[in-house]
Amino acid sequence: MSKKAIIAMSGGVDSSVAAHLIKEQGYECIGATMKLFSNDDINVNREKSCCSLSDVEDARSVCLRLDIPYYVFNFSDKFNECVINKFVSAYMSGATPNPCIECNRSLKFDKMFLRMNELGFDHVVTGHYVIVEKDGKTGRYLLKKAKDISKDQSYVLYMLTQDQLKHALFPLGTLLKSEARKIAEENGFINAAKRDSQDICFVPDGNYSDFIEKYTGKKPKTGNFVSKDGHIFGTHKGISHYTIGQRKGLGISYSSPLYVTDIRTDSNEVVLGEESDLYTDSLIADNVNLISVDSIDKPMRIKAKVRYRQTEQPATVTGLSDGKIYIKFDEPQRAITKGQAVVMYNGDIVVGGGTICKVGV
Repeated sequence: MSKKAIIAMSGGVDSSVAAHLIKEQGYECIGATMKLFSNDDINVNREKSCCSLSDVEDARSVCLRLDIPYYVFNFSDKFNECVINKFVSAYMSGATPNPCIECNRSLKFDKMFLRMNELGFDHVVTGHYVIVEKDGKTGRYLLKKAKDISKDQSYVLYMLTQDQLKHALFPLGTLLKSEARKIAEENGFINAAKRDSQDICFVPDGNYSDFIEKYTGKKPKTGNFVSKDGHIFGTHKGISHYTIGQRKGLGISYSSPLYVTDIRTDSNEVVLGEESDLYTDSLIADNVNLISVDSIDKPMRIKAKVRYRQTEQPATVTGLSDGKIYIKFDEPQRAITKGQAVVMYNGDIVVGGGTICKVGV
């Protein structure tokens, strides 16, 4: 078995423990952090972000303690192109993107695997909580939920290819988070008590609309809040301020609670309705990646979820001729949103997933 691995070091406790475990298994290791942006550029709060400048120092400290070489790979240009630009474009087109999934796809795995090959290494190691196994019958590599379901990250890794799964190592998949922290404490890691990263790293205050305005240098175009029947409730601040299911921050006084139920980019309208209007039972997804199967030639029973923290729900998926998939849920789901990921499961195994492009079809 090959014994050379690049550890993707975020500066957090999980990747640090992953590095420790892989080295204990006898691998020749190097630690590598991706430089995606400058803290000063976006006023990053160290406690809430990942891959920031201060995290580089934490990762370097852990590698020094483990006595493994440490490198920083500058991917800031690619991060801007592949993640931030797509994030801004999605919001301005009425979708709600998941930039962490795109970062995993385009940078943390795609670019890191390129470096793995360039340097003659055999594996990329991360601190994600997932399990990879090879199916003895089909020969396909399977992505499975982690032992610690509360930390399971299979939803954000559905886009991994068979080749990436073959060469990826996830040593935390069979551990509880509490066990990982204990290992970090026992080894004196500087980040043993560090909080998990939250929010989007380049929008640390969570104010997406302000970030988009500063990034583009353009004021969002105002328009009308309308009902599905065309009644005008008032004026909105620009569609980048809103997402499906939103209730707060509308600035509309009405006899009953109102929610964002649709965003019409062609007419620059934000549709408001009652909570019952948020429920629909079907979607179409594109940019599909399949893991446990190589194709969906006939309707397949699955469970699927349309957001990270949702419990997967019973559904049927049908492959479409253009490579997209159609999913019909047994029961209507709340606030299915364009731009988000839908991920399909067969028990603990990830069947695959894609990006939601149409809702209620």
